[in-house]
Amino acid sequence: MARPGRRRVAVTGLGVVSCCGIGNDAFFAGLSAPAPVGEHRVYDFDPSPFFDVKQARRADRFQQFSVASAQMALDDAGNLDVDPGRAGVIFGTGVGGLETLQEQITVLVQKGARRVSPFLVPMMMANAGAAAISMRLGWRGPCETVVTACAAGTQAIGNAARLIQLGRCDAVITGGAEAAMVDIGIAAFGNMTALSSSGVSRPFDRRRDGFVIAEGGAALVLEDLERALERGAHIYAEVLGSASTADAHHITAPAPGGTGALACMELALEDAGVTAGDVAHVNAHGTSTPLNDLAEAEAIVKLFEGAGPLVTSVKGVTGHSLGAAGAIEAACCALTIERGMIPPTVGLEELDPDIHINVVTGAPVPLPEGVLLSNSFGFGGHNGCLVIAPIGFSSPGAPA
Repeated sequence: MARPGRRRVAVTGLGVVSCCGIGNDAFFAGLSAPAPVGEHRVYDFDPSPFFDVKQARRADRFQQFSVASAQMALDDAGNLDVDPGRAGVIFGTGVGGLETLQEQITVLVQKGARRVSPFLVPMMMANAGAAAISMRLGWRGPCETVVTACAAGTQAIGNAARLIQLGRCDAVITGGAEAAMVDIGIAAFGNMTALSSSGVSRPFDRRRDGFVIAEGGAALVLEDLERALERGAHIYAEVLGSASTADAHHITAPAPGGTGALACMELALEDAGVTAGDVAHVNAHGTSTPLNDLAEAEAIVKLFEGAGPLVTSVKGVTGHSLGAAGAIEAACCALTIERGMIPPTVGLEELDPDIHINVVTGAPVPLPEGVLLSNSFGFGGHNGCLVIAPIGFSSPGAPA
């Protein structure tokens, strides 16, 4: 629904690079398939459609995912003729070019300082993905990178939507990318006992024992709704609102009882001008870690004063791609609305008896009428939430 004094935000393009599928159709089909066996890498990713040989060699894998997903989203959006000064890029990542950093530290140790690549800094810096997208397109509006751990993709999309709502931009490419599946990254997460020892992601399951690290990226083209309608764009969904909060509690553990997550969801609904009763579905952060899943479930129960609407976590299939996760899940929300089906929570076999929410399992189910919440929570106590809705949704409980 429209909020007085600000423009409406349409999602007109999507691009996804995920271990369960590259491209919108393969990705959404993969969400209802069995989880990949082994490491959750994007084994079939080919950078050559997006980079020549030299460009690919000088772009970290996370930057390649950024550019590839953005280009797919732009192609999907169609004839997007926009003033470059009013077009922006807001992208998220958790750690940026970790693969390049690890490679060049090895070079430093084995061959000495003079052999370290002069391209190390532009390849490892977290803003390389957003910068590369803006330079390719010649878009001269805001170009920014959100680095808030696993909340980065979601918060990037919320920030991008705000640029359109407030009239600064007419179009923004937004999302997130991550490629931290290198020895140092896996060892670090493993030694802090964040990773699943079984190698299986089981969101909300009684046996969950940590997340399964993944890589990937996703991009959304956000556009002023009136402009999108005028050019006859295909509109997947509308971003009604967003919110960001901090737990201010612990560097890795969520606030007890999910208080920070609850506040974030409440603020997002308020920003969107809808109520908890309007929510048809929650796309949960659901990482498969004991503390996160319990805290998020407690927050959902408090928000809805009961089990609430249908909930799913796609991380049973996608794994956890850190700063890209929220973008991948926002793309899932847009496709859920377009196709009218909620993917199941793969990996969940026995719901934790301390978790009292309505989790979708087994097979996709029809999407009821209403809005969607997409949650992301990151180390550092960062919380992000998006409210995404079918185009033209109007809250029955909203003031006339």
